[in-house]
Amino acid sequence: MSSVIASRRYASALLSAAEEGGFVDQATQELSQIKEVLDHSRELVHVLRSPVINADKKIHILQEVFRETVGEKVMIFLKLIAKKKRSGMLPEIINEYQKLLDEANGIINVSITSATAMSDEQVSALVAKLSSYTGKTIREKMSLNGDLLGGVTVKIGDTILDGSVRHQLQLLKKTLVSERV
Repeated sequence: MSSVIASRRYASALLSAAEEGGFVDQATQELSQIKEVLDHSRELVHVLRSPVINADKKIHILQEVFRETVGEKVMIFLKLIAKKKRSGMLPEIINEYQKLLDEANGIINVSITSATAMSDEQVSALVAKLSSYTGKTIREKMSLNGDLLGGVTVKIGDTILDGSVRHQLQLLKKTLVSERV
């Protein structure tokens, strides 16, 4: 089974249990804290992924590191994935959990790349149009790329909406070359 499929299954199981148990907010907050620790500790990630370290040792490590951070229910989940030899997938499981939670709440992550800095009004107008286009609440991530020459590109999942000047010039060139033949 691929790690993406396994990560999604564990994340889905955790989200379902959290919804049924009424602790979604608590689980989300605790997973966020775990992710922050994992993002800043490559050593811990290496230990969790190591096939040399047995499941009992990984459970002990997880308990020691996250004893103050997580509650009983999330700790049970951490122990479960360690027993199932999936603790190395914890960062991916947390990412999948957040994606599933966003889907359930109608939130979509969008990357907006602009050639120049956009004003707050421009960003708000673009986000409103994207929200109307997708029918979902938009969580935007802005970035700048001077190579665009002008305009913006928007990435929604696997879809790219390219409104950059560079792209428009490429389309114009393609049209002119094809009419010439």
